[in-house]
Amino acid sequence: MNPPIIDIHPHIVSTDTHRYPIAPHQGHRSDWSSTRAVTFEQLVAEMDEAGVAKAAIVHSSTTYGHDNGYVADSVAAQPRRFTGVYSFDVLAPDALKRFDHWLGRGMGGIRLFTGGATNKSDPSWLLNPASFPVWERCAQLGMTMAVQTTPEGLGQVAELARRFPKVNIALDHCARPVLDGGPPYAACAGLFALASFDNVFLKITPRTFDLAQAAPGGAEAFFPQLVRVFGADHLAFGSNYPASAGPLKKLVDQGHDCFASLSDDERGWVWGRTAQNLYPALADR
Repeated sequence: MNPPIIDIHPHIVSTDTHRYPIAPHQGHRSDWSSTRAVTFEQLVAEMDEAGVAKAAIVHSSTTYGHDNGYVADSVAAQPRRFTGVYSFDVLAPDALKRFDHWLGRGMGGIRLFTGGATNKSDPSWLLNPASFPVWERCAQLGMTMAVQTTPEGLGQVAELARRFPKVNIALDHCARPVLDGGPPYAACAGLFALASFDNVFLKITPRTFDLAQAAPGGAEAFFPQLVRVFGADHLAFGSNYPASAGPLKKLVDQGHDCFASLSDDERGWVWGRTAQNLYPALADR
């Protein structure tokens, strides 16, 4: 029997551009958000089809910038099934005011977006002391920080994990690991070193599936290695849907294939139990 599935990385985009204006981060909209966007209602239907029980919906910075309104309204419609992972300017003078505003609108986690398909990744600002009050507030509340970065930002992540040991950090897409050469994955030394921090977690997404399946040794070598290094209780599934082309059921099925070499208990953690630790609003109630 497959364990309950919780998705900690889907996105949604509204068709109502009057109520939810398009205003992407740095002015560049992602291709996926304009060509294969899904609404909240569509996501719910696809979750039902794919057997996904709950989700932490990740705000699309490349669609809406720092306006989390669409995710907030969607979470409010079904708060027992969803929480929101929001983005706002953590360097702004009023960052804590923004924090409190979105906290009151269903924010279950924060995402720091350092760049991606629409602009070059720049992780240097992650260690700007102006952001530290937000990290301190997260520590007080037990709120997870999701960090979107590449291997170039792992040094900053390590310093943040050291500085804020009470804040769980979830790395989007496993920080896009380089798997050239296959086991023992020498190019992943920086990523694997983060396992020394108990507050660092990895999101396994279809981007990770694709990289693992294409690497020497395949998924059956890479994912057991991740479990050995980090522990299954520090790994969690995120669909990245629809940024990763769906349907959602196809991405979940790809995950079942990639996790086939894990034990039932390990799969239980990756598919759902780790997510409930990262986002308590998604715990069974």
